Amino acid sequence: MSPRELVVLGTASQVPTKQRNHNGYLLRWGDEGILFDPGEGTQRQMTHAGVSVTDITRIAVTHFHGDHCLGLPGIIQRINLDKVAHPVDVYYPASGEQFFERLSNASAFYRTIDLRAHPIADPGALDAPGAPFVLEAVALSHPVEAFGYRLTEPSGVRILPEQLAEHGLHGPAIGQLQRAGSIEYDGRTITLADISEPRPGQSVAFVMDTRMCPGVEILASGVDMLVIEATFLDADAHLAEEYGHLTAGQAARVAAEAGVRTLVLTHFSQRYRDLDGHLDEASEYFTGEIVIATDLARIPLPQRR
Repeated sequence: MSPRELVVLGTASQVPTKQRNHNGYLLRWGDEGILFDPGEGTQRQMTHAGVSVTDITRIAVTHFHGDHCLGLPGIIQRINLDKVAHPVDVYYPASGEQFFERLSNASAFYRTIDLRAHPIADPGALDAPGAPFVLEAVALSHPVEAFGYRLTEPSGVRILPEQLAEHGLHGPAIGQLQRAGSIEYDGRTITLADISEPRPGQSVAFVMDTRMCPGVEILASGVDMLVIEATFLDADAHLAEEYGHLTAGQAARVAAEAGVRTLVLTHFSQRYRDLDGHLDEASEYFTGEIVIATDLARIPLPQRR
């Protein structure tokens, strides 16, 4: 099975540093590659990370501040240069249509790719052709219109080998049962429930620039991985509120209350040279796995429940 992992391309808020590039996150999900918030330098970071633009099937922009979108022209033109054969769906706030048009046509090039624009006017499920998950947008609170994204895999079932053996079921009959839901076998009716157990689908939420608001809690609810901004520490909570951001403590409290399994903190202000404080602060509230995102890190999704 193809890996499900988050490839971190950049973790800086507003201004890049020597250690942190502008934002950029590629979520690998089987044959899907969703690029979130390609900031300046994302194309080069992808080279360092060993990922290709051919891996990108979708691009999701949370809002049109420069550190979240100024890498879009280079990514689009690189997709075009490399002659990516599949369509690429692009999601972004509809209120930023003028910015999307400028960024996607920032310089002269002969476009040959199928770039399918999906401006988001209202929160809710998004059109995601061919996706093995439901993609949703939820409104956040920032000085400009911003949306967070959530990917949810439909629930399924897990076949239990011991139950197959108990029912004497083997060979083509197993596939028939999975397709039909029940079959007659050796004079008995066997249902899919007899030889399986529920398997919850995996889920990921992506929360960038926002102050605390109901949308943060909606996005985080029960997800396997929450990728969330932690621009400030609680000591600077007044700045977070003023500029529309979160603290590490706020992000961790949300994760704890929402039942998140893996918490990934990112989007750090340049005022913090090291991030030990972010880890310490988050650990006060959240007892699950905490990852302080670093550029070029690969973070696997947690094992299925």
